[in-house]
Amino acid sequence: MLFNSYEFIFFFLPITLIIYFSLAKTGGNRCSVIWMTAASVFFYGWWDYRYVPLLFASICFNYLIGARVRCGNQGKYWLVFGICADLVLLGYFKYMGFFLATVNELVNSNLFISPQIILPLGISFFTFTQIGYLVDAYRKQTENESFFTYCEFVTIFPHLIAGPIIHHRDMIPQFTAVKNYVFNYKNASIGLVFFLCGLFKKVVIADEISPWVGNIFACAESLTFLEAWIGAIGYTLQLYFDFSGYSEMAIGLGLMFNIQFPQNFNSPYQARNVIDFWRRWHMTLGLWVRDYLYIPLGGNRLGYSRTMLNLFISMLLIGAWHGAGWTFIFWGALHGFFLVINHSWRKMGGRLPTGIDWTITFLCVVVGWVFFRAGSFHEAMVILYAMTDIKNIVLPLSYVQHIAWLQEWGVSFAAMESQIPLRKAAGIIFVLLVIVMKAPNVHQWAWNLKPSKKLIAAIIIVFFYIVVNLNRQSEFLYFQF
Repeated sequence: MLFNSYEFIFFFLPITLIIYFSLAKTGGNRCSVIWMTAASVFFYGWWDYRYVPLLFASICFNYLIGARVRCGNQGKYWLVFGICADLVLLGYFKYMGFFLATVNELVNSNLFISPQIILPLGISFFTFTQIGYLVDAYRKQTENESFFTYCEFVTIFPHLIAGPIIHHRDMIPQFTAVKNYVFNYKNASIGLVFFLCGLFKKVVIADEISPWVGNIFACAESLTFLEAWIGAIGYTLQLYFDFSGYSEMAIGLGLMFNIQFPQNFNSPYQARNVIDFWRRWHMTLGLWVRDYLYIPLGGNRLGYSRTMLNLFISMLLIGAWHGAGWTFIFWGALHGFFLVINHSWRKMGGRLPTGIDWTITFLCVVVGWVFFRAGSFHEAMVILYAMTDIKNIVLPLSYVQHIAWLQEWGVSFAAMESQIPLRKAAGIIFVLLVIVMKAPNVHQWAWNLKPSKKLIAAIIIVFFYIVVNLNRQSEFLYFQF
């Protein structure tokens, strides 16, 4: 079930909300917890009911291991066992086909037949969430909560499919707070604003850009200079509006149930260096990797060289987490390299003029996204070559009477048939770039909203506009990760 679907907006969400708070009022908080767990499992099973037993088995296993880790004398061994089991499960479903295909390529033979494994939705998110729980249990940072409360923690539907990644120590106190089971009009109204903003990002912006990006990356071998840049920057914007839109919808849905999820994006394309970019992009993943990999590896406590190595390893994991493919691993390594350069430059006291620092950062991010989106290294390199081939700048023939002087610089004019409407695409991308560079994000203004007739009118207008465009439903990009 998609957040951007009629069945979710008009049926699942209102029914779940009404019954959740009604049960809390008449049957007690425990009934609401059980209802939320059941509704979340139903939400997950709507996509493919066959993987519901897998989700439930993972929850039971980690809950029992967590109890062993927390109170047993051999907690460390149980922790290692639990983490290894979680990684084996994730590795089988997400990386087995990639591993066997890589072995076949290395030996130049069809030694193994790659199995056709369907990736369970959200497995990366609920696996990392539960690994974090086991580590927190070993650190004595978890409580002896009930099984149903733990189930709610793992399965609560706003974050289950694509995050944000949540921490046990932050969420369980919210699940057990009595006041959170009383409907809160302020939280619900702010949550509605978050949800609509995220839905607008997905339906009106990301899904509008998606066909252009798909057509351009599908025709990588024949791109012109402008098409390549529109494709690369278009995907940069599509991914941001798609994933940040999902995260804001998740935050909004959580608020409707008086649950506050962590912020996942903080205007990342306004960053002036790559270090700052990773403090703003997919923030919950970055914090998870910091707490459960970077710091255990030694963090910055073992000298500068070791710090940079730990940072690079952390980025490799982030790359591999996103997908079973060398392009994802290379993307992680590329950002690891960028971070090492950035830290080295900072250590030397280097500074760049305002504007140049943003431009270099944004270009690094765009180049990385090309590898992230491309189906192969060859496709990525072809697109990057087209982006640097200034001899391949081709404009429609109708423009020649206005800017004919550009021919002296190698620009061609031709009766071209582009893969996309160039003028419309360029205009929309320019406007979106200005927005992501200058506009405040939802978190910076939504919390300060006060009810008014103008606000209610704006919400109604935006809602109806979105509903009209829901006829072209599409999955969120991070569903595949």
